[in-house]
Amino acid sequence: MRGIAGKQTKGLSVGSKLKCIDNTGAKEVRVVSVINYHGVHRRYPRAGIGDQIVASVVKGTPEMKRELTRAVIVRQKRPFRRPDGVMVEFEDNAVVLTQDDGETRGSEIKGPVAREAAERWPRVGAAASMIM
Repeated sequence: MRGIAGKQTKGLSVGSKLKCIDNTGAKEVRVVSVINYHGVHRRYPRAGIGDQIVASVVKGTPEMKRELTRAVIVRQKRPFRRPDGVMVEFEDNAVVLTQDDGETRGSEIKGPVAREAAERWPRVGAAASMIM
């Protein structure tokens, strides 16, 4: 994981609803847990750009609804600072559904993807139409 900032501002907690921006059939997902989260006792796990989460599909096709799947966060509303000092924020919170190994489940990604997520997950970066 070279080239990734050590501390990323975490903008989403367990229970947050996010938009799904790939073509898998899911429209909206809810954060169930954060993969590799090591936190403090009784504190809600939080996730930021580039983190992999376990998500439950809330809206989408009947086959996808209530399915537990992994996803990577590619956009967040909460501003975060890049190592060069630039503050970045997006208009919405968005994820891309992935498999356990990081392979994307959909074939295309709509809208911009944060550079941090594209660097950490190469398959997400390859499928993205725009990297910011």
